[in-house]
Amino acid sequence: MRVLIVSDTHRNNDNFFRVIEKIKEIDLVIHCGDVEGSEYAISEGAGCEALMVMGNNDFFSDLPREIETEIGGYRVLITHGHSYCVSMGSERIKEEAILRGFDIVIFGHTHKPLVERDEDVIALNPGSLSYPRQDGRRPSYMIMEIDRDGEAHFTVNYL
Repeated sequence: MRVLIVSDTHRNNDNFFRVIEKIKEIDLVIHCGDVEGSEYAISEGAGCEALMVMGNNDFFSDLPREIETEIGGYRVLITHGHSYCVSMGSERIKEEAILRGFDIVIFGHTHKPLVERDEDVIALNPGSLSYPRQDGRRPSYMIMEIDRDGEAHFTVNYL
């Protein structure tokens, strides 16, 4: 199974469509918020199921604040992250995920990619496809792959 994870596109969808064209075969798209009214464009452009949550800039959105789901046997929490103060670090969101029994928490908001594998939880942030803030400021996204043994692998990719 291949999952494309993106965040913080802020209605600038060109890079999202470039990524879709580049990676082609995916089974699921996860958008961690700040779509700013592009829900339909993201859903249609994905070509597969798309899960999206509301970000702090999605003022008039009907998107959920969080999604609890299962991907390849992993319990996954998807949220934008601003409610968990992720700009100050990932500790609070990881504690919340552990307390609620999640294996993986996926979030955005910081515009910086992150893969943290702790003993009890994996925290993922794909960064931003539109306004990256990490060193080098390259638009980023993440691919999550579940191998034949059910093991999850994560790669941060750049445009």
